[in-house]
Amino acid sequence: MIQAEDGEDAVNKFMANRDKVRLLLLDVIMPKKNGKEVYDKIRIFNPAVKALFVSGYTADIIHQKGLLDKGLHFLLKPVPMNDLLRKVRSILDEPA
Repeated sequence: MIQAEDGEDAVNKFMANRDKVRLLLLDVIMPKKNGKEVYDKIRIFNPAVKALFVSGYTADIIHQKGLLDKGLHFLLKPVPMNDLLRKVRSILDEPA
């Protein structure tokens, strides 16, 4: 696991480790770049990268504010560990 302090740090750490990263776990709201901005930037370099977004805000609020496109994977925080692990496995098992 590679952790980042904020959105810019997430992009920088991805760039340093891009051949190792298969899944991004991104908070929708982060300092410097929000989760969607990070995802969009990283997809320029790896269009096949998968992502799971989490937030304390409901999906309705996030979509209303335009912070996340419909169809992207999303979990509401707090996320029970077993639910998170199942969702991560499910996303990784999706066809490319």
